[in-house]
Amino acid sequence: MATVLRRRVDPAKENLKRKKKVSGWALPKESTSFADPDKWSNKDMDVTPIERRTWTSLTILGFWISDAMNAQGWEAPSSIIATGLTYREAIYCIIFGSMIDTIPLVLNGVIGAHLHVPFPIIAKSSFGFVFARFAVVTRMTTALFWHAIQTYTGSTAMTQCIRAIWPSYLTAIPNTIPESVGITSQQLLSHFIFWTVQLPFLLTPPHKLKWFFVFKAVVVFVVSVAVVIAMCKKAGSTGDLWDQPYKVHGSERSWAILSSVMSIAGGWATMATNVPDFTRYMKKGHERGVYWQALCLPVISVLLGLFGIISTSASKVVYGENLWDPTALANEWQGPAGRCGAFFVGFSWVVGQIGTNLSANVISFANDASSLCPKYINIRRGVLIATITAGWIMVPWKIVHSAQSLLNFMTGLAIFLAPISAITACDYWVVKHKHIDVPSLYRRRGLYRYWNGLNWRAAVAFLVAVVPNTPGLAKAVNPSATISAGIEHIYDMNYLWGFCSAFFLYWAFSHFFPAEKTLLKACIYDDVVTVDGVEYTNDGVTDPKAEKAPEILDSRKQPYAEAGDV
Repeated sequence: MATVLRRRVDPAKENLKRKKKVSGWALPKESTSFADPDKWSNKDMDVTPIERRTWTSLTILGFWISDAMNAQGWEAPSSIIATGLTYREAIYCIIFGSMIDTIPLVLNGVIGAHLHVPFPIIAKSSFGFVFARFAVVTRMTTALFWHAIQTYTGSTAMTQCIRAIWPSYLTAIPNTIPESVGITSQQLLSHFIFWTVQLPFLLTPPHKLKWFFVFKAVVVFVVSVAVVIAMCKKAGSTGDLWDQPYKVHGSERSWAILSSVMSIAGGWATMATNVPDFTRYMKKGHERGVYWQALCLPVISVLLGLFGIISTSASKVVYGENLWDPTALANEWQGPAGRCGAFFVGFSWVVGQIGTNLSANVISFANDASSLCPKYINIRRGVLIATITAGWIMVPWKIVHSAQSLLNFMTGLAIFLAPISAITACDYWVVKHKHIDVPSLYRRRGLYRYWNGLNWRAAVAFLVAVVPNTPGLAKAVNPSATISAGIEHIYDMNYLWGFCSAFFLYWAFSHFFPAEKTLLKACIYDDVVTVDGVEYTNDGVTDPKAEKAPEILDSRKQPYAEAGDV
């Protein structure tokens, strides 16, 4: 026994000793990396190893059922109805808003499935080796904010789980925190518990998460259906929300509908940008699963929105007010049976918020951080940085309970993400016709250096797409600001303007002022390296010295030769 313990303790001591120096935190550099010899990369940024390509078409289906089913999706119709529209417009807006997002989701998702590299690497093809960092930092910032909000929302669900077992949990804990802090002692404890429960799931490698997404899809869907049935039974009907009249008319109503559609589309802007971070794990022969997103997201979003509308309408009959928040609804359930139901509602949204944080926020931030500092940050370390920063340093309870202007600003961040996803998609599909030099994506002086690491075509297209939207964003943050009606209406269609204008301009600049060196006749997935005076084929996955490297290379070329059929 002593020998076994010594074998475990001694390496741990040695590891801790190394960690006292900065050099001790350096990650091992993979022999298969395409990175320059004097630069660093790590396994999470390199081409996805074959053994990590575990996702199938069914995984994508489970992923989207999981990701789309969150508390924000349940409450989405509330913000639309609050503008003076009815449940009909709420449903239409959810359908069309999510359908708009499926365009970049599919276009960018296929890139990850074909090239098996994450978004920060793909972005170099269009933005340039250095300027791609701007796109990465923009997405990192958005992911951090939403991770903070989703984590705090999960803590409210955790409160329901705990109070269902111990009803005194809501009242027995004395509050010793000043009101100015924006949170009570009980809420802070719930936040800590949820954050602690969430952490192990966040640290799980992405290629091992497929069963968690399936689990979340089943749990959240079953509980959501049960809540709808229970509320309709309590109310004896589905309530009178269906009879609500219009509160806006004419052109005001039309612009309100368009603005609501953009609000829904903007909610998925992060995923539309970072979807390659997940599709890179697709198995050979399952690339078609990426196209399932075009069906999954609209169907699931409108279904969850309908659940929210029906339950809220019934809550008005039972409790005298519209309760859009599912955890607030569960908080009304008392008695043994009621608390049992509240526990399962809380549990389902705990699982739901963890799944959404994984897919939409944490992993995207971790990939971005790893691309900026690959020598010291991999996905796991990036996850720790993200969840500590968003969960505590950014004090998420302050964000949630702050002025509406801050929340409007965060929603408006989609004006920056829409052009990024458009430029990435246009570059791969229209400009380069799916012909990418993968090794050059990792090299500072490769094909995608452009002008000092910046592709001016992407920079100009991005600015033209973003600038007209900024006055509208300013007015959303500060309603007292005065801008012309025309400029304000551009912001009402912010996602469409940002995506379409950036897509068209990037194509136009690339067509009339092409970067000739980057226009290839076929994809390049490998290069030749010299090791100990001997030339080997390096495909970015297999050790160049392995005897079967060429054989594996041939097997990898085949799926891409058929990529046009996907």
